Amino acid sequence: MTPKELALKAAEILDKKKAEDIKAIEVTEQTIVADYFVIATGTSSTHVKSLADEVEYELSQLGVQNGHIEGRATGWVLLDYGAVLIHVFDKESREYYNLERLWTDASEVDLSAILKD
Repeated sequence: MTPKELALKAAEILDKKKAEDIKAIEVTEQTIVADYFVIATGTSSTHVKSLADEVEYELSQLGVQNGHIEGRATGWVLLDYGAVLIHVFDKESREYYNLERLWTDASEVDLSAILKD
């Protein structure tokens, strides 16, 4: 699975679990840390945890193993899949850290084909 395919699959999984304001941005030209960031918001701390758990589970079913998980007890869970970093926030943490503002030079990936409105 390519990094872009992985980012799109993660966004699709998050959408199925009712994550809000899902974004994927390509950061290949801006950093060596990753190729894509997927960013989503959960409606509560329980929702944030369940979103992260579902992404981890669904991707593992596809044979994709994550390298590292950070922040399970906070308002921000980071799932590190190497070339793809998945950020799941509660609303307050997302507004505070505002990753989209930090990475304004990055290209947003069109998710319209996979997200349900």
